[in-house]
Amino acid sequence: MKLVSMQPYFFPYLGYFDLLNITDEWIVFDTPQYMKYGWVNRNRILRPGSGWQYILAPLKKHHYTMPLNQVEIMDSDWSGLILRQLEHYKKDAPYYDGVIPFLERCFSDLSNNLAQVNTTLFRQVAYRLGIERPIHVFSEMNLALQGPIASPGDWGAAIAQAAGADEFINRPGGATFFDETDYQRRDVKLTYQYFVNMTYNCGKYHQFEPDMSIIDVMMWNSPEEIKHYLDTFRLPKERCEEHGFRAKFERTQKR
Repeated sequence: MKLVSMQPYFFPYLGYFDLLNITDEWIVFDTPQYMKYGWVNRNRILRPGSGWQYILAPLKKHHYTMPLNQVEIMDSDWSGLILRQLEHYKKDAPYYDGVIPFLERCFSDLSNNLAQVNTTLFRQVAYRLGIERPIHVFSEMNLALQGPIASPGDWGAAIAQAAGADEFINRPGGATFFDETDYQRRDVKLTYQYFVNMTYNCGKYHQFEPDMSIIDVMMWNSPEEIKHYLDTFRLPKERCEEHGFRAKFERTQKR
């Protein structure tokens, strides 16, 4: 079984869904400490013309050591503000009329718990894109983890072993955090998945920016086009080596 376990991000970029598309199961890692200025309660969309702006879920005050699954969103019309921030897409984004009602449905019945909100939104977007994978929540699984877990990079190996996975997939950017010998000791293969941005036309009034929230991707591309890209795009091995990653990439044929 291939497994991915990552923190719950707020309307994450397409590479997050690329990982979901190639794994067998996903575990939302909802217990680490909240990190300020990350992607857990904010992301980016286009601004009119050029550049980008943040969308965010404002948070209630909390202690800096509080785990993600205890952090709460402020009681405010944050979802309404996001919808208003998206109104400029109406000028020329071909899927605006479909994305806005979808987001309104997503926002219609959310709790104030940040991790729960992000997990719900993640599942709904995945369903819209046609990516059907089991998405579990770590704090609800009661996994029997085996030590040692001495650093942030040790969690992935311990979770994969306890969940019965034989392969753990992550992004190359996290390679410095992982001890490959620990994965080998636990009989778990550690694989890094490299993702290249999907580029697309952004009409007359906007300019393409990479690594935007999945909301931006959905404004300019149909769910079928997005899923097709995730299913068929492959980076040649030699291109991977050009980037200097020490991981072995296995994306030369459809999984």
